[in-house]
Amino acid sequence: MRSLAKSVGSRLDFDAGKIIRQKTLKNPIHCTGVALHSGAKVSMTLAPAEADYGIRFVRTDIAGGGAEIPATWDRVVDTRMCTVLGNEDGVTIGTVEHLMAALAGTGVDNAIIEVNGPEVPIMDGSSAPFVFLVECAGIVEQEAPRRVIRMRAPVSIVDGAWSASLTPGVGFSVDFEIEFASGAVARQSIGLGMVNGTFKKELARARTFGFLNEVEQLRAAGLARGGSLENAIVVSGDTILNEDGLRYDDEFVRHKALDAIGDLYLAGAPVVGHFHGICSGHEANNRLLRALFDNPEAWTWDVMRASDLEPQVVLGRTNAEAGAAAL
Repeated sequence: MRSLAKSVGSRLDFDAGKIIRQKTLKNPIHCTGVALHSGAKVSMTLAPAEADYGIRFVRTDIAGGGAEIPATWDRVVDTRMCTVLGNEDGVTIGTVEHLMAALAGTGVDNAIIEVNGPEVPIMDGSSAPFVFLVECAGIVEQEAPRRVIRMRAPVSIVDGAWSASLTPGVGFSVDFEIEFASGAVARQSIGLGMVNGTFKKELARARTFGFLNEVEQLRAAGLARGGSLENAIVVSGDTILNEDGLRYDDEFVRHKALDAIGDLYLAGAPVVGHFHGICSGHEANNRLLRALFDNPEAWTWDVMRASDLEPQVVLGRTNAEAGAAAL
């Protein structure tokens, strides 16, 4: 990252409104919660980091070093039900996607995330608690320019009924489509441009979801042991079991879009382009990033400019209109 800043430093115009700078947290902030899959109580601290540091997890329960795990696509070691990162020493950290989505949505480039267990706490099953933590900690601008991955050509992955793609575009936007047999979910789609707080307004509160008939199978596989109606939407047949119902009529597809944003932030920088997912998930998101980085003609490193934050058309609406729809 430092080499990029140096190589373009002579060409950068830091006049306000032209080049966007990197950001980190102003202060450390702490939280505790339950791990979705292990069911264990977990403590986590989000802390500031220097420019060009990126996002890195540190397992504080691991003695003798070897506990640092960079939050990057090439560190993904498992995508069953969540995204799991690992390092060369076999240390892992799971369920990172909701926190990564919150960091992407709030524009945090650099942070140290200390966790005393193998999973990020699930909180209420959405990104909203993490957005709240970031806002409480505060965000500060740093001297280095914010780098981006600018799409130059389409990249796609298709596997049976699902697909995922990244294509060139202005700013970052996401389209997502899902379809389930359950009448409670059925077919849903959403298209959003990620600008002017759209993530917080339209996606952050969307919770993870699961189906009651799959719970015993998941728990036998060591998954979802901490899942409950307090941190997930649970569907039984065509019925939603949560007493308070849904936060959005289409909360299911909104959460899938949230997951995709978190997984794509593992690219190591924001993507300038358009993501389109059809019935895809964590595996697809990681395979898409691997395909992207295997094709150097499809993208280029660049710096973020104010023009990257301008409204663009998404499914017939500008992202400014999409954000206004949530107000």
